[in-house]
Amino acid sequence: MNDSDDPDADTGAPTPIGVKLGSTRTVIAIPDGDGLRTVKTLTCLATYEDVITGEERVLYGEEAATEYPERVRYTLRSGLPEDEGGADLTATFFQEVIEANDVPADSAVVYAIPTIDNERGLQNLQSVIEGSAIGGALIRSYPESLCGSVPALGEGLEAVDDIFVTVNLGSTNLEASAYRRGEQLVPFTTGAVTGNEVDRMIANYVEEETQGRVNIDNTTAREYKEDHADLVDFEPFTDVIQQPGGGSHEFTIERSVVDAVDEYVDEAVEEVANAFLPELANDHIKVYQLALDHPIVLTGGMACIPGIVDEFEKRLSEELGREVSAIAPEEPALSAAVGAQRIAERLVDADAS
Repeated sequence: MNDSDDPDADTGAPTPIGVKLGSTRTVIAIPDGDGLRTVKTLTCLATYEDVITGEERVLYGEEAATEYPERVRYTLRSGLPEDEGGADLTATFFQEVIEANDVPADSAVVYAIPTIDNERGLQNLQSVIEGSAIGGALIRSYPESLCGSVPALGEGLEAVDDIFVTVNLGSTNLEASAYRRGEQLVPFTTGAVTGNEVDRMIANYVEEETQGRVNIDNTTAREYKEDHADLVDFEPFTDVIQQPGGGSHEFTIERSVVDAVDEYVDEAVEEVANAFLPELANDHIKVYQLALDHPIVLTGGMACIPGIVDEFEKRLSEELGREVSAIAPEEPALSAAVGAQRIAERLVDADAS
């Protein structure tokens, strides 16, 4: 008996899913009733030995980072798997996430991928994607900057029919692109201005602010950034560390976090205004003119910081000597996966029609 004769056979369309495998966090967007279920986790894993069976066990995400900080591996620290070993680790991590969160195999999956000139890394990422247990019906990849802009520009896929500039404020790269009805123009990437560099700056500034009494690692600095960075209403905060010889030391952070973020905004504006936009104007002057008449879309993890959109808009306007506006999706950390899911949904609908 074939499937068409089986009354219990599943004849429904594949589930449209959006995925962003990020250097810091991985996000999966899955339809759930009339809305979306989002899975968000740190892109890391740790292994340990089962004390009863001796078998190797795997933990991923926040659990791995908290319980095994000395051995946790962030599999996409540079944005892509750099070698075969990194690809294998990423594949293991991704499979654990898929299984733990019941992501359906019968799915049409769109991946939001970074714009990076790294052919080997992209091939390694492709091997992870194609080897996963999901995407049985369809697998596609679209630029992360386009996917991330989709939720910012409407309830559907208005971004694909628009002309605009987007700047992805990511952990491992700053990316900028212009889009003309879905076509990516003049993709620009730099590793000189990154969220990871902000973490390092915060760690250095904390040491300076506490006159050398406090040294924090980059993971703690990232947590300070995510929990306290605010360019509108920043408030000093206190923390406590254990002293090597016993006892504890309480300290207050007045400027380290906000100063690092403030410098980041200046550097991001400098790259966009003096590196990316002149190239866009030189190659596509009409697109440049049309795009700057519309809001610049900011995506990526750094776009989550309160006040950063307004500061970017103000400083870029000053740098260019003309008024520009900027917007961000409501939830920048989720937007790439959400946009990818909408594209997957459109692909499923097109395939069914």
